[in-house]
Amino acid sequence: MAVLDKIKVPAAITNFIGAAKRNEKVAKGLAIGNTAYKKISMFKIGTPILVLACLSMITLPMPPFLLDMLFSLNIALSMIVLLVAIYSQKPLDFGSFPSVLLLTTILRLSLNVASTRVILLHGQDGTSAAGKVIEAFGNVVMGGNYTVGIIVFAILIIINFQVVTKGAGRIAEVSARFTLDAMPGKQMSIDADLNAGIIDQDTARQRRIDVTREADFYGSMDGASKFVKGDAVAGLLIMLINLVGGIIIGTFNHGLSVGEAASIFAILTIGDGLVAQIPSLLLSVASAIIVTRQSSSKQEMGQQVVTDLFSKPKTMYIVASVLAVMGVVSGMPHVAFLMLASICAIIGVIIKKHKEALELKAKTEVQKGGAKAGAPNAEQKELSWDDVSEVDVIGLEVGYRLIPMVDKNQNGELLNRVKGVRKKLSQDLGFLIPPVHIRDNLDLGPNFYRITIMGVTFGEAEIQPERDMAINPGQVFGDIPGLKAKDPAFGLDAVWISKNDNDKALGLGYTVVDCSTVIATHLSQILVNNCASLLGQEEVQNILDIVAKSQPKLVNGLVPSVINLGLLTHILQNLLNEGVPIRDMRTVLETLVEYGPKSQDPEVLTAACRIGLRRLIIQDIVGSENTIPVITLAPDLEKVLHKSLETGGAEGIGIEPGMADRLQRSLMDATSNQEMEGEPAILLTSGILRSTLSRFVKNTIPGLRVLSYQEVPDDKQIKIVSVVGNQNNQQNLGMR
Repeated sequence: MAVLDKIKVPAAITNFIGAAKRNEKVAKGLAIGNTAYKKISMFKIGTPILVLACLSMITLPMPPFLLDMLFSLNIALSMIVLLVAIYSQKPLDFGSFPSVLLLTTILRLSLNVASTRVILLHGQDGTSAAGKVIEAFGNVVMGGNYTVGIIVFAILIIINFQVVTKGAGRIAEVSARFTLDAMPGKQMSIDADLNAGIIDQDTARQRRIDVTREADFYGSMDGASKFVKGDAVAGLLIMLINLVGGIIIGTFNHGLSVGEAASIFAILTIGDGLVAQIPSLLLSVASAIIVTRQSSSKQEMGQQVVTDLFSKPKTMYIVASVLAVMGVVSGMPHVAFLMLASICAIIGVIIKKHKEALELKAKTEVQKGGAKAGAPNAEQKELSWDDVSEVDVIGLEVGYRLIPMVDKNQNGELLNRVKGVRKKLSQDLGFLIPPVHIRDNLDLGPNFYRITIMGVTFGEAEIQPERDMAINPGQVFGDIPGLKAKDPAFGLDAVWISKNDNDKALGLGYTVVDCSTVIATHLSQILVNNCASLLGQEEVQNILDIVAKSQPKLVNGLVPSVINLGLLTHILQNLLNEGVPIRDMRTVLETLVEYGPKSQDPEVLTAACRIGLRRLIIQDIVGSENTIPVITLAPDLEKVLHKSLETGGAEGIGIEPGMADRLQRSLMDATSNQEMEGEPAILLTSGILRSTLSRFVKNTIPGLRVLSYQEVPDDKQIKIVSVVGNQNNQQNLGMR
């Protein structure tokens, strides 16, 4: 206090300090702020300080006590890195591992240089010259025998260099190559999920970042593995330098005998090598664990190993039988083998009972749910309309083994996928897709699901919940083992593969999706193909109410004065049936206001709406391209079809069946040729034939879009790529 009293402090500072001392809250706030600032500052400059400290150890002399502290820190740091690698669920959870590996290697080599300087300068003073840690490691391993110490150290180097490091380096190289090869497939999978509405933009962006991080990580690990390999070689060379150099210096500079110099410097050299090589071995093991982990794993290493090894009781029974046979053979250690056989048999029984209990629990839950729904009351009530269940607009029924996929409590992803499909289709089509009613059905197989619309089954398939589906998009670079199947949405060749083979399948060009994605994609495709049946008068009225908020005169002037609600619904259903979205309701309503007084024919009004929406239709087919590749009908063929249409009247084209079959095959060939060229298939015909031909090819040639000449915008150019019914194929069509 006397010294402080002599120091002149400004009055303002004195007053502030006094006020802070009197106010406990202010004092606490200052203390917390100071602590936080120190933590942030140390976090930002900690790594540069560590690197500079490592470099300083190479040039500056180190006392033995400080060497002991740093060697102990090096061992502790290596153990921390190893445990973090073990408890990481996937490699990206420890994304900084390549940098950590580099820093720890630099720290260890710097300590080697510092200890080598101390050993060579002061080794003649005794085995404690380089610190207690080096002395202890040397004495424990050698046990008074130099040969044993050298052999043990050599074995440790071989294990680290030839086994762990070499294997980890090879795995890192292969992983980096396959990860880079699989990047295009993963990007395509993300785009497919985004287009199907399974994920949103933010999720897609995050998944793309994860794919990039994964590629960067494995690329860095490929290079970082060379650090570990070089460290092992450096440890061997440093040991030889310390031993030979120490004997020479002790003999010639300090007058020690060869035996005394060998005794002292052997202990110091081997102790120094062990202190460096043990952390190196730990980091090599950590590196091997990181590169051998699965990218898609959601378990820690211990959990995953236990799950994989002890998942099948049959395996444990076989092992127990083999051990029991070996235990009764004469000359074998009976107690050891029979004890292990008993343990394996007990483990097998426990695993089997556990699996049976889980299956029984799942079946019981399903049965309880069905019983609650169908159990009769003690007293039968009088029947009422409440006992008549309504038909679900959209239904999804699942077998009992698929129940976890739709259970929120079991982290089921299918519910979110279905919501994503509804949201995507609602945005694309222009009206709200009704909710999907999901329920279990004991009549289905355990792995089956069924999709219904208005109580009618539109799709049914079997999936493998414990596997992922690898879909062949058309060109792959090899086969992959698994269960052969068909993609339920598009009928493509597919394989149900183990989740461990995902990266391999992506590298071969397959598109890999999980079971939830398979069901969601199938549901999306069915809803797109049958979207017209989902639009009723109630939905149309809701659309009109929304449009009326911004354009009330347009809506009030159309319904019901020009056309009624039923006719409007019919027109919108026609548009959806022909693959035209109804997002642009303003254009549709304005067209109907113009043409509604002239005709009440839904086909005529639909054609007028299509002409009004021609730019939207063309954009959905060819995008922003100015040239439209089209398939046309020969003039003679169009005349024949016109005449057949006049003959058929309201019943449509009265075309002869054989000619219809040949026309269909010709259009199918032309469509296939367009798809092979990577271009859309468009049939351009007259307005009179367009609707009839559209219905003619809708189900048989779904990839063919039928347009009329009036539906082509004026600013677009037409390129005829094929003519059906020309002189070359008139005979095939039955024309003369």
